[in-house]
Amino acid sequence: MENCCGLLTSKQEPVPLKSVEVELEVRDHVATVVSTLNYENKEDKPLEAVFVFPMPGDAAVCHFSATIGQTQIVAEVKEKQKAREEYDDALSSGQQAFLLEESDQSPDIFSLSVGSLPPGESASIRLEYVTELAVQADEGLRFVLPAVLNPRYHPQGSEGVQVTSVPASLVPYSLSFSARVSSPRPVSKVESNCPMDPLKYLNTEQSQATVKLAAGHKFDKDVELLIYYKDAHQPTAVVEAGQTSAKPGTLMGDPLVMLSLYPEFPQAVMSSLASCGEFVFLLDRSGSMGVPMNNNEGSQTRIGSARDTLLLLLKSIPMGCYFNIYSFGSSYEHIFPKSVEYSEKTMEEALKKVEGMEDDLGGTEILEALKHIYSQACIPNQPRQLFVFTDGEVGNTKEVINLVKKNSASHRCFSFGIGEGASSALINGLAKEGGGHAQFITGIDRMQPKVMQSLRFALQPAVVDISVKWDLPKGVSVSVLSPPITTLFQGQRSLIYAQLTGQSPKAAEGSVTVKYSLAGHPSQNKLHFNLKPAEDSGLTVHRLAARTLIRSLEMVEDEEVVEGGEPDEGVKKKKVVELSVQSGVSSAFTAFIAVNKGSGETIQGPLVRRNVPTPMPMMAMCGGGASGGRMMGRPIPRMVSCSMPMRRTVMEASPSAQMVNVGGMKSCSMPKRRTVMEASPSAQMVNVGVMEAQSCKSMESCGRRNCSMSKKSKGMVSCSMPMRRTVMEASPSAQMVNVGVIEAQSCKSMESCGRMKTLLTAMRRTVSSCVRRPTSKGVVQRESLNCSLDIEPQQPPRDPLLQLVSLQKASGCWELDPALAAAVGKTSEEVENTKPASENKEVWATILALIWLHGFKMDAQKEWELLAMKAVSWLRAPNAPCVAECVEAGNTLLGCKVQKDALGI
Repeated sequence: MENCCGLLTSKQEPVPLKSVEVELEVRDHVATVVSTLNYENKEDKPLEAVFVFPMPGDAAVCHFSATIGQTQIVAEVKEKQKAREEYDDALSSGQQAFLLEESDQSPDIFSLSVGSLPPGESASIRLEYVTELAVQADEGLRFVLPAVLNPRYHPQGSEGVQVTSVPASLVPYSLSFSARVSSPRPVSKVESNCPMDPLKYLNTEQSQATVKLAAGHKFDKDVELLIYYKDAHQPTAVVEAGQTSAKPGTLMGDPLVMLSLYPEFPQAVMSSLASCGEFVFLLDRSGSMGVPMNNNEGSQTRIGSARDTLLLLLKSIPMGCYFNIYSFGSSYEHIFPKSVEYSEKTMEEALKKVEGMEDDLGGTEILEALKHIYSQACIPNQPRQLFVFTDGEVGNTKEVINLVKKNSASHRCFSFGIGEGASSALINGLAKEGGGHAQFITGIDRMQPKVMQSLRFALQPAVVDISVKWDLPKGVSVSVLSPPITTLFQGQRSLIYAQLTGQSPKAAEGSVTVKYSLAGHPSQNKLHFNLKPAEDSGLTVHRLAARTLIRSLEMVEDEEVVEGGEPDEGVKKKKVVELSVQSGVSSAFTAFIAVNKGSGETIQGPLVRRNVPTPMPMMAMCGGGASGGRMMGRPIPRMVSCSMPMRRTVMEASPSAQMVNVGGMKSCSMPKRRTVMEASPSAQMVNVGVMEAQSCKSMESCGRRNCSMSKKSKGMVSCSMPMRRTVMEASPSAQMVNVGVIEAQSCKSMESCGRMKTLLTAMRRTVSSCVRRPTSKGVVQRESLNCSLDIEPQQPPRDPLLQLVSLQKASGCWELDPALAAAVGKTSEEVENTKPASENKEVWATILALIWLHGFKMDAQKEWELLAMKAVSWLRAPNAPCVAECVEAGNTLLGCKVQKDALGI
């Protein structure tokens, strides 16, 4: 047995990565991130350390270097296969080499290989990237340092990224994080989802500040910063000088300008929302959607939050629209064969089916669902709006985004990344190529306000005929590098990168005008800027512009980049590689490679591979993904996988034990056989005995379709395979539940892990309900013991806001009934007796609901304002002759002071 020292993996292998240090510098809305990874080989043989980790999907990785002792080696960008060959050749000849490459499947996953680290040697790896920060609904700028890498589901037959992972609590290296924020405007505050040291201002204007991550980060979540400026989001222009060593006329040699535009639309137009549209909601129902939204006690699951959000969406759609709801996993389903007109009947039918939606469709194969949606003919005069809800754990990211891009002319796509580790490349890519808006819901975020903001965007009149006009001094020309602007949203930033060629006089100015048409009204926004390059900007704008060009080229088909003649399969790749090498920014076709050729000494001995684990949420730990054993296109052995045969013993307890034990769980496979649960009268535990399962090849074979626990079966764990009825027997004093050994031989789909969590939860509830208090004779009656798992799981009380919303009719009104009275906290008699005699019941009920929303739920106004507008529209019709009297009576009943004007009536 080898003696292991220092940091260890879950397989007791030493981990050479000791710490990660991250320095963030934010200038206005652009972030520069420098990460230093410190390695040390404490073994007696040379190592190769491989680390697969997440990155922001839109990051421009622009520097990679290694420091060994006093020697620094700066990596070069080369074509990916050449870089791999150079790396392998260096290791074969006993040299040190370092390789950084982007995943072929998704631009938000990178692999770092540290080769031939001699015994006792240390190395520091430095990588740098730049990225733009996204604007949030509350005008904050969002920066995310991805710390969690969830397993990505790969459709059957596809090749995916193999990731070595451990639970977040067992990550064997440390993280330090510090940020420096500067802006022309004062920094009003910086918030984070992680414990941070207090914000420190560096000047009296409070335009510069620093903040640090508190010690002891648990790696259970991404590190997220929300940065707020005073008088935020003014249009700006930054001109950056070219690289002195680069040839004039090239991307890196000429000055570039980065324009940040924040269009302001006329208020009269913005207050009128569209009353037409086809709304298609696409909901992820894969197993990973059963994971809680955050780590707080009693946190709602992702699928539960999505159900509540669909309720709000269905209540907020205007009359006259069309809609349909799709859901996907390993397969896909739809509520209606095609989109239907929004009415009370269709809304209620959809809500009933939404209520029964669970995380029970297996994998995360979104592609086929999208293909079916796009195969449906669009409805004339009903613009299609697609809303996608997913935790983003897919492997074929580029294929999915390409499909959305091909259909971008027929719809707008709004995407929502749910939970920690959602793929930023997928979520941002869907919205960017689909002309919509992306939102991320993490930590304690509520999904509803973010989704309702996107619904407001979807209901806004579409901006058309967008054009950009430049006015520059004589002798200066411009080449726009960004793709054409196809969508504009109120308060959301649009970026334009452009290359400036020619000489301009000192103190020269230019301007750019964005023209567009909104609801038939021509509008324009103009921005003046100085052509003098900014100081100390480095090459940030150039790198961001290069990244924009590279991503645009990667997304097009080869035929589209051919400049005449027959299509050449490698034209796109050649263009991307040239641009990537010239700018020093990574791409899907290139990699950073560094070889230490200076020492002249060869490293002796066999090279041992060590895979550095990435943090992953506990409930995803069984997921090896559907791919085989390859990572970044290179073979790699599995480190953490539930396909290994294993059996653990059931934990034994003395009669005084009072703890819950989930013993030996090692697979997400559903049971083929269950033993009887029993306990002697003197025992103080209920033992759910050994559960065994045979091979589970995919979620379709043993997932919730065959071994299911859904509302339809009232919580009963059932299986299509032959099995015994489980009986639980317990003494009156039983105080412990032991869920024993759960054993499986093969589990190939990570989504199935969520099933086991649900199963265990149901068992605990069942045991709790089966252990009754003793009768007067001290004996538990037999009927209370012979209970199987066919009980309805106890549901938490519904949120009062959602309870009231669920009662609204499609037309916008409420009915006066006991349910409404309960929702506003009154009895039926109280609401009936205080109704003005001259008003009908629906008007009275609707005004009561509006007063309650304004009086008690103003903090959630973004969630209910659209459905309240529907209610007001209904009241404005010839329905409410005595509104003032109803408002006064409603305020008296509910104890509020809401003015009639505040209600919008």
